[in-house]
Amino acid sequence: MFLFDIDKLKKDLKELENKINEPNFWNDQAKANKITTDMKRIERKIKHFSDIEKELKNIDELNEMLLKEYDSETAIEILKETKKIEKQIKKMEMEVLFAGKYDQNNAIITLHPGAGGTESQDWAQMLYRMYIKWANANGFKVKELDYLEGEEAGIKSVTALISGDYAYGNLKCEMGVHRLVRISPFDAGGRRHTSFASVEVLPEITDDIQIDIKPEDLRIDTYRASGAGGQHINKTDSAIRITHLPTNIVVSCQSERSQIQNKETAMKMLKSKLFDLKEKENKERIEDLKGVQRDIAWGSQIRSYVFHPYNMVKDHRTGYETSNTNAVMDGDINEFILEYLKMNCKKM
Repeated sequence: MFLFDIDKLKKDLKELENKINEPNFWNDQAKANKITTDMKRIERKIKHFSDIEKELKNIDELNEMLLKEYDSETAIEILKETKKIEKQIKKMEMEVLFAGKYDQNNAIITLHPGAGGTESQDWAQMLYRMYIKWANANGFKVKELDYLEGEEAGIKSVTALISGDYAYGNLKCEMGVHRLVRISPFDAGGRRHTSFASVEVLPEITDDIQIDIKPEDLRIDTYRASGAGGQHINKTDSAIRITHLPTNIVVSCQSERSQIQNKETAMKMLKSKLFDLKEKENKERIEDLKGVQRDIAWGSQIRSYVFHPYNMVKDHRTGYETSNTNAVMDGDINEFILEYLKMNCKKM
């Protein structure tokens, strides 16, 4: 069992309600927005807990009826409801394990293929599809921010915003290099290939977090958006690429309709990257940041996906593995997320 302190949640909610009723509450818009967002999140948790309690009571009543007089339809209903509640409880268990400062934030994910051309570009696209399917199945929204397709297949890079409660808390464990072993569909000889792709996951920086960026440290370029099948194409030079010169961090956005909107989104992406770099390097000033690049290759992978000569997906940090590769590639990665959260919780 896990600890879910409903009384503390109710106390926290009351404190936030008192803050909202304070005079001049809306004078600080960023702070007010954060408090109202936190309130809604806590209210959803309390409702979720209450709904599960009601469903458990209903199952207890059905069980009592079944003990008195066996009925196959009632037994089937109990099994269905039990499985449903089991999933809901597991989701709540994951939320309890979200202890990171920015776990509740939206997530910005960026995928890059490793060396290997078409092979790794195809692998990067497969991973991107996996995350989209995971997001859709778990109530998160996906907004593609930047997309650069591969020359023959797959993608050269993609950046997307995953929105929803604890999006970053869920996806932070995906950050790292992912390795694929399979019989290549691009090899006429049917040989086995190993491909790599990197996944970067950052919390979206909210307005209450200040990141000061000097205008003279930026190079801003415009270009025409492009993408597969015209889906991402824009007929004007509205796409924006921003380079932060001191760190050489580059961000791009082509999802919005205008240059101004793309620039605003790109700046948010840059702030998230700089903030993450500051946290990792423990620097006070952005000017002191350098940034460290890791190779997308052997020895640095966090997870391996093997499609041949056997089926297995294994996380090298937690040791969790499954042979159901099809389910994983269709977005069923919650067990990997849960095992990672449990591992981190034990370290705390």
